[in-house]
Amino acid sequence: MKMKFIYVILAALLIGSQMSLSAQNKDNKERKQRPTPEQIVQMQTNQMVKTLMLDDATAAKFTPVYEKYLKELRECRVMNRKPRAEKPQGTEADAKKEGQRPAMTDAEIATMLKNQFAQSRKMLDVREKYYNEFSKILSQKQIMKVYQQEKSNANKFKKEFDRRKGQKPGQGHHHQGQKSRSPRQS
Repeated sequence: MKMKFIYVILAALLIGSQMSLSAQNKDNKERKQRPTPEQIVQMQTNQMVKTLMLDDATAAKFTPVYEKYLKELRECRVMNRKPRAEKPQGTEADAKKEGQRPAMTDAEIATMLKNQFAQSRKMLDVREKYYNEFSKILSQKQIMKVYQQEKSNANKFKKEFDRRKGQKPGQGHHHQGQKSRSPRQS
């Protein structure tokens, strides 16, 4: 009788632990889901409203203008991106396998540089257009804060991107240069 009771308890513990593990896995999957571009725009807009400490009336005028500004800037940023689905061929594939970039021809480099110039011009045009829009709603100091916050965010994203890029698979959450700590260090 005691053995049956022990088996029942062990079975209950085993089932309970399996349920909690599956619940944790679902939570991890939900956390890793990336926000949509619209959600990112909304988060950035909310952050900017808080940073500028805008009253409700000013925030109501500023929000739609800033959202359009962010969307236009995003369109500029993605205009020169190549689709990820493109597969390298021939010697390019061999160079990619070795971790090197394939050699570009002079014509390809010239095209790339011209596209970058066009992208920079378009981004400048967007900034200038929205500077005039922001001037109708915000003070010059607030506009300067918008650009400073934008630059700060870009630096944070770059650092995070570099951190993730430098992290090799299987390293866990250790940052580069950090030694993993053992429980006992003599």
